Order: sequence, then structure tokens, then C-alpha cells
Amino acid sequence: MTANKIALIVGATGLSGSYTGRLLKEHGWTVVTMSRGDVDLDFSDRHIAADLKDAAGTKAALAAAQDVTHVFYCTWSREANEDENVRVNALMIRNLFEGIADAPIKHAALVTGLKHYLGSFDDYAKFTPYTPFLESSPRLPGPNFYYAQEDVLFEMAKKQGFNWSVHRPHTMIGLVIGNAMNMAVTLAVYASICKHTGQPFVYPGSPEQYNAATDVSDARVVAAQLMWAADTPEAANTPFNTVNGDIFRWTWLWQQIANYFGLEAAEYPGHPTPLETQMADGPAIWAEIVAKHGLQDIPVGKLASWWHSDADLGRDIECFTDMTNSRVLGYDTYQQTPASFTDVFDELRARKIIPS
Repeated sequence: MTANKIALIVGATGLSGSYTGRLLKEHGWTVVTMSRGDVDLDFSDRHIAADLKDAAGTKAALAAAQDVTHVFYCTWSREANEDENVRVNALMIRNLFEGIADAPIKHAALVTGLKHYLGSFDDYAKFTPYTPFLESSPRLPGPNFYYAQEDVLFEMAKKQGFNWSVHRPHTMIGLVIGNAMNMAVTLAVYASICKHTGQPFVYPGSPEQYNAATDVSDARVVAAQLMWAADTPEAANTPFNTVNGDIFRWTWLWQQIANYFGLEAAEYPGHPTPLETQMADGPAIWAEIVAKHGLQDIPVGKLASWWHSDADLGRDIECFTDMTNSRVLGYDTYQQTPASFTDVFDELRARKIIPS
């Protein structure tokens, strides 16, 4: 029965939040959404605008969420350094749960990511983890805001009497405009610029990532696992890696993406050629493309996150994950990775965000 399932989606405008909210709505849940500003979301039954850094403001806003039964925490704030990341992100999740302390919460899910295994922004990839990443791996030394978020979740679950799950996706693939971590849209924009200008469509990352085995997380898969964990008693109080279920190498996938856009995949030069450098003239070129093809007038800086794709594709260690915790409990959702990208590309074309 879903009639009494009321979900609070925190960070409802991001990839994991929006896809989860839409999926829950399709399955008959009541969906309460939360973000910093007022937004009109087609899957939202009730929206709450609040800045989680503001304890008093959050508590006041959450007066409209005292009936929620499930929480899906899909947000974070990037600060100047990891100590500040820890302080601010722990404060945000604490303010949230303190604001709904009297709600009848049964389950709360937290979405983090693979920095759990790779280290924080300040210590990123300084460690050499075992691959595939194991959900049972111990925490790395040093501050990490994912650990701080978990610790507050565990504390609040014990105090307020609800179950929890933690979900650790890899690079998330989906379509949300303005998201700061959006590789599929970034690569679609890059390919469109290459096609317009005639510049080579060259893999921009490190040789290690170009040749290594890796995986990604379709936002639809993330949403499906979040809903499954909320509905599966055996999944209570467990961390889950969250990926498509296949493994690939960019040596192969880069050619598949080139084929989609009718491009030649350039010979890999053997070293990184970061998108942030390549695309220095991106704003002006994108304005030309928008005018030529009659596209939605969205600035390239709102579509593409050059820096984040550079970070993902520039890693110098192998990154892929093991999904034992959910597989042994019966979670079997699977997504072929090329379709994760091409489905986003198809939607971008249909919405006239990139050229056909």
C-alpha cells in the first residue's frame, strides 16, 4: 500500500532527487519536495523551500512536513575545504532531522558516492583502494563529509527510531539542467561543439581512466534502488553501492558516443586534454549553435560541468564497484551503460537543448 507513504525528497532538483521523486510518484507515493528555492516540479505534491544551513528557517519550513514517513536525502554543499565540508554538511542533515523529529519516519535514505572509497576532495585518489570497491571496506583516514553525513544519520536513526540506508553511486548519468555533476549533458555539449567547429572529438581524461575497467550509475537505477531499500525490510541499516551492473572501458564507450553524434573518435593523445581548457571559448561557440539550430537559449555554463567531468575522467586509479549487499537481497535492476548516455542524448535533442 502506498496511500500512507509520504516521501520527503531533500534536494529534489538534483539528479538523484528528481529521478527518485518522479519514480515514487509513478508508484503512488505522496511526494513532498524540498530545495533552497521555490520551484515548480511536476512530480511534487507539496514543495518546501528552505536553506538547510539555517536551523531556525528550516525548522519553521518543516512545519509543513510533519506527516512524512520516508526521507530521501539527496543534497550536499561544497565548501572551501574538507573541514568546512564536514562542518556544513553535518549541520545541514542535522537541521533536517531535528526539524522533523516528531514526524512518523520509518526509513531514511542518504545518497553519497564513491568518495567514500576514494577520499575527500582534499585527499582525492591519494589512496589506492581495492577494486571493485567493497561496501564492507573501512573508512579512510582524515575528514570526509560523507562520513560526517552518515554519522548524523546513524545518530538520528537511533534517537528517533527509524531504519536507514546509504547509497553510493558512481558518476551519475541523467538529465537535469544546471546540475554541477552531469557528465552525459557535458559530453553531449562537447560533442555538439566538436561537430560544429570541426575540432577533434578527443577523450579528455587520463590514460589510466581511458584504459581501466569502470562503471557508472544511471539516475534511474539510483532511484530504483532507493525505492527498493525503502520497501525492503531486509535492506534496513545497510550501505549499498549503486551502479548499472555492467563494466566498460572508455576506449570502447568513447567510440559509441562518437558514433551517436556522427563523429570520428580522435586518436587518444596519451595524456589529459581537460575540457575546461579546451572549452575556454565554449560560451561564444554555444551561442552560435543555439542561434543556428533554434535551440533553447540555455548558457553553456548551465549545461556543461567541464570541471567535474575532467575530475571523473582524469583519475589515475581504477574505479568500479561491487554490489553484493543489494544483490544478495534480491535487488536485480540492471542498465546497459551506452543506453544511459544515448537516452539522455535523445531527450536533449527532443527538448531542443542540443542539435539533432
